[in-house]
Amino acid sequence: MPEKMLFASVIQSQGVPFVAFLESEGDYVDGDWFDGQEVSKEMLGIILPLSNDDVKYVENGIYTVKERKLLTVEQIPEDTKVEYNGSKYTVQAFKDYSAYTDVNIYLMRWREK
Repeated sequence: MPEKMLFASVIQSQGVPFVAFLESEGDYVDGDWFDGQEVSKEMLGIILPLSNDDVKYVENGIYTVKERKLLTVEQIPEDTKVEYNGSKYTVQAFKDYSAYTDVNIYLMRWREK
């Protein structure tokens, strides 16, 4: 098996900041359940437009030119809301290349305001 391609240092040096809105876990307090709350977390990644191969029919629908590809070293759960450069996205899919690289690759669907 070939060695992993290491791109984490590229993301650290060339990445841009974005905000992910993560759900904290719920908890019991004095026997009562309290749902988790949305917590904003600033992260670093490379955000790219989708290539022609990415813009096509898929099981989740049609990707358009407004959707983006996110490369980051951190793991982000699907359906996480993301804000970058004034635009809002939802992490919709994860491409698992963990056997080949140290970077996580996500597809983000653009959301209207």
